[in-house]
Amino acid sequence: MKKVYANATEALDGVLSDGMMIAAGGFGLCGIPELLLEAIKESGAQDLTFASNNAGVDDFGIGILLQTKQVKKMISSYVGENAEFMRQYLAGELELEFNPQGTLAERMRAGGAGIPGFYTKTGVGTVIAEGKEHKDFNGETYIMEEGIFADLAIVKAWKADDTGNLIFRKTARNFNVPAATCGKICIAEVEEIVPRGSLDPDQIHLPGIYVNRIIQGDHEKRIEQRTTRKKEEA
Repeated sequence: MKKVYANATEALDGVLSDGMMIAAGGFGLCGIPELLLEAIKESGAQDLTFASNNAGVDDFGIGILLQTKQVKKMISSYVGENAEFMRQYLAGELELEFNPQGTLAERMRAGGAGIPGFYTKTGVGTVIAEGKEHKDFNGETYIMEEGIFADLAIVKAWKADDTGNLIFRKTARNFNVPAATCGKICIAEVEEIVPRGSLDPDQIHLPGIYVNRIIQGDHEKRIEQRTTRKKEEA
């Protein structure tokens, strides 16, 4: 089975459609599938639901899809760095399902494991628990959260071989692994594709069985919050 594609547009061909749910890896601007997000923007696909830790910033990451009004709903845990995200939500133009960060990661992991729901104490007694099933275990109250089963997963990795085995670089692993597993189809963009057999099996973070398509490309190294100190006086 061919897994390596020439570019993001080719990799998305026949996969992308209006109204689908997409699980996207990344944390802030770290480890985000920027090439695939740009290709989704260029495709013009509409009414998309994204399950992602956040929506990037105004002009990068999922933020570029908010600018073009291609996103109908976000399932996220943090929205603080994106002014357009905030504006659309407050104006009633965007649906938002807030999740505690660990809950979101576990919802993706559960979906990837075929688990439809699980109980957690996180969010009990808050607005997060409203409308959700409550159950007591050993005298403690838990709420039920549903696993995320996405139509498509898009992730960014450091290295891959042609069978789709992936290695992520340090903190860029973040949400990428659970996001990849919960998609019916997973497309990975990577910095380097290496020969089959050259990856140490013990170092592989995500087996190729989860990955359907791969692209290699150049990635921009952005700093989300650049902080510098004033030059010391001589």
